[in-house]
Amino acid sequence: MFDYHVHSTFSGDCDTPIEATCQAAIATGVTEIAFTDHVDHEPADPGFGFYDYAGYVEPVAGARDQFGDRLTILAGAEVDFNTRIRDEVERFLDAHDFDFVIGSVHYGDAGEIIFPDYFETRSLDDVFLPYYSELHAAADTGWFDTLGHIDLPKRYRPELSDAYDPLRYRDALNAIFRTLIARGMSFEINTSGMRQTPATSMPGPQIVELYPRAGGRLVTIGSDSHVAATIGAGFVRTFTMLELTGINEVSRFRKRVREQVPISQLRP
Repeated sequence: MFDYHVHSTFSGDCDTPIEATCQAAIATGVTEIAFTDHVDHEPADPGFGFYDYAGYVEPVAGARDQFGDRLTILAGAEVDFNTRIRDEVERFLDAHDFDFVIGSVHYGDAGEIIFPDYFETRSLDDVFLPYYSELHAAADTGWFDTLGHIDLPKRYRPELSDAYDPLRYRDALNAIFRTLIARGMSFEINTSGMRQTPATSMPGPQIVELYPRAGGRLVTIGSDSHVAATIGAGFVRTFTMLELTGINEVSRFRKRVREQVPISQLRP
């Protein structure tokens, strides 16, 4: 199994050391792990200024020395994107080397983070349409290897889950998928929603099945773990979901270069 979305103490919202996560990955049967710590360029973000690339590289190298005979460890990043900070994101990516980079959108219009309070004065359209517009802009850059947790906002207002119909946004999603396909980028199946209030991956099956219909085949899978106990969580269910939608491979990366691996080889 490949877990390509994992956080460590180099994210401001995580206190799990790299070593502990590597030990948990090996125990769980994960064979590849990408430490994708938050890189926040939005000044309003609580994690703004926290990321330390120079400090991050050394412990990743140390973990490879310690666990490399049992676990492939990738140097990655989850880079927050929105159109207001586009230039800062481009400069960061140009200046730093990674194996794998996630592009994620956490902010909506007016520079506000999409947390529960964001919904107070907005309809679902007011939340999701600007969000998908930012995702489309992220895809159109071609800078990332995958887009993180498509339809993330559903996580923060679970009482509206009955009202949220992802197919209402089919046109916006198909536009994102067409652009991802044109740029040769993946999107991520983020399994954290399975263990949180949405009780489904981000995105869930209704969105995922639109992708192969648009001609797409490239996906990554990540647990978005901030604690060691959730490494690889929900992956077996995700494999089944992907296969049912006609996607039979998962992407792996080395130095930003993709290789496709059959799901049949990844089941524990």
